[in-house]
Amino acid sequence: METKRENRHTISKFISIWLHRVTLIALAITFVLLIGGRFAPANAARPNAELKIQDLTTCYALGTDAIGSGNVLEGKNIYRDCFTDNAVITAIFPDDTRVTLIGTDAWADFVASVFQGNGYQATQHLIGTINISVKGNQAKMSSYLHATHKLSDTSIDVANGTYEDEVVRVNGRWKIKNRTLKLITFLNLSSPPTTRLDQRRPWHRR
Repeated sequence: METKRENRHTISKFISIWLHRVTLIALAITFVLLIGGRFAPANAARPNAELKIQDLTTCYALGTDAIGSGNVLEGKNIYRDCFTDNAVITAIFPDDTRVTLIGTDAWADFVASVFQGNGYQATQHLIGTINISVKGNQAKMSSYLHATHKLSDTSIDVANGTYEDEVVRVNGRWKIKNRTLKLITFLNLSSPPTTRLDQRRPWHRR
């Protein structure tokens, strides 16, 4: 009888310890889920916001290149997706000449006048080294620019600089409120025209 009592006591003690451990594990899992549910959305929202903000500088490049191809109306429509209605846009050239305009239509007309005035046939704006800082419904973004402006098959103008942006969230959408382009170079690169004796492209030469 004594042995049976000891066995029952041992089993009861084992079950009690097991239930205690299961309870602790369940509480720990519940705590993690509650904490995760509280903080995960905020942490997840940050990289999502940064991706949407980064899209804005790509949006601007596409709009500018649409204008560079001669389609000013398309460029204006694209710009409206990137900027607030009263956005302030400034360009500072290497000689410290400054141009500031309010509104994307005014800026698009200015860009078109520059491109047409210089006789550009096409443009290509490459954006890189993008740095974004988000604080609530506002953000700051900087990005590097390398832009090619085609004059002919043997001549291009190349611009390099930095965009500095102030971005805001309006009705759930991120848009650029202020954009400043600081150009550090604006150079012409040309190569001599090919002669009749050398019409093949360089990579075809033997």
